[in-house]
Amino acid sequence: MIALLTAFGLVFVVELPDKTMVATLILTTRYRPLPVFVGVTAAFAIQCVIAAAFGGVLTLLPDKVVAGVVAVLFGLGAVLLLREGFGKDHDADSSVDGAGPGTVSFVRAALTSFGVLFAAEWGDASQFATAALSARFSAPVWVGLGAWLALAAVAGIAVLLGAKIRERIKPHLVQRVAGVVFAGFAVFALGQVVF
Repeated sequence: MIALLTAFGLVFVVELPDKTMVATLILTTRYRPLPVFVGVTAAFAIQCVIAAAFGGVLTLLPDKVVAGVVAVLFGLGAVLLLREGFGKDHDADSSVDGAGPGTVSFVRAALTSFGVLFAAEWGDASQFATAALSARFSAPVWVGLGAWLALAAVAGIAVLLGAKIRERIKPHLVQRVAGVVFAGFAVFALGQVVF
């Protein structure tokens, strides 16, 4: 039980201000909340199993390779979001032109959310913390469960915030801001590759 609580507390604190929360929040402004939550929590579950199972082995991955992959994935996300945010006539109401969050199927929104967060979590501080705690406590199941519960809690907060933002702001503005944020993550990750 100590391993579960330690993992929950540490991962929750690490992830609350992290790109994981921002990415989940952005996805919720684009898609309905439930499929986003399902997709990201499924991604977190797999990431936690991997981190807990391999313990300290994940820390052997070259940091520059991980940062390079993350930079490319966030760069692609930025291009797609900015293209979508600037590519349509946004003067019309989103419910009229079909750009609202309800137009994408549950499965597509969940899979997109899964893919974005699955990629974003590789080499993340919470993944390394989960691996380290798993090795320290020799309790991979409890550490993995605690880390997953923390990630799910952060995702829940982000989904609630994203849904509130979507109600108040036009989707194309959110897409533009999201594209800039994703581009920022890509530049940051690229900086880790170069320096």
